[in-house]
Amino acid sequence: MRLSLVIGNWKMNGSIESNQSLLNSLKQNIKSVQHAMVAVCTPFVYLHQARELLKNSVIDWGAQNISEKESGAFTGEVSGRMLLDFDCRYVIVGHSERRHIYGESDQLVAEKFARAQSVRIIPILCLGELLEQREAGETEKVVGQQLDAIINSQGIISLTQSVIAYEPVWAIGTGKTATPEQAQEVHAFIRQKIADKDARVAEEMRILYGGSVKGSNAAQLFSMPDIDGGLIGGASLKADEFLTICQAAR
Repeated sequence: MRLSLVIGNWKMNGSIESNQSLLNSLKQNIKSVQHAMVAVCTPFVYLHQARELLKNSVIDWGAQNISEKESGAFTGEVSGRMLLDFDCRYVIVGHSERRHIYGESDQLVAEKFARAQSVRIIPILCLGELLEQREAGETEKVVGQQLDAIINSQGIISLTQSVIAYEPVWAIGTGKTATPEQAQEVHAFIRQKIADKDARVAEEMRILYGGSVKGSNAAQLFSMPDIDGGLIGGASLKADEFLTICQAAR
C-alpha cells in the first residue's frame, strides 16, 4: 500500500514570526503519522528556520526550486549541495509558475530533476495543463510530454526516487478545483503511462493532486484510488486548514 503524502508549498509567503507560529502548531498537532507523511516546502531564506523547528518532529521539509547547475558563476541560483546543508528531503521541480511565468522548458525541468537526484534530494515533479489545453482536449498530450521529458532523459527507474504532483494550471490559486473524477482520470492516465514501461514503478509511484485543495474537499479527492495525497498551496499557510487536509490523507 502506498503511504499518502501531503506537502505544503508556501510559494513566496511567510515571515520569521508567522512561520514560527505555523510550524509550532503543525509540530504540536502532528506528532505521529501512521498512514500519511507530511512536509513543507519553504522559500530558501526560511529553510534554516524550518530545519531548526522541525528537526525533532515527524514533519519533513524541502525547497521550492533548485538550480540545474552544480556550482559556479550563476548569481541568484541555489544548488543542490546548498540545499543539503539544510537537510532538505524534497524539492519542487517544474511547478506551473516556474514553467509559465519564468519560461522553464521540459528539458530544463528534467535537468533540475536529475540534479536533485544527484544529491539524493527527492524531486516533486509537477505536471499539468492550461485551461485552453484542457478545453482543446489536450490534457493527456501535455501531461504525457512533460512526463516523457523525465522518462526519456533519466529512465523509468528514476521515478522510484521521486514524487509526481498533478496540478491543473487552471485550478491553481483560482478557487477552481478539478472534480475528484477529473483528477482521478488524469492520475490514472499518469500511472498507466508509467505502468506501460514498468508495472512495479507505477504501483509504488505516489501521485499527488494540487490545485485549490481545501479542508472541505480534501477527503473526496484523496478517496480516489490513484490520488496519494496533495501538494497544497494557500491552504498550507493556515494551520487549522492544513491539519484538516493532513487528517483527510490518513
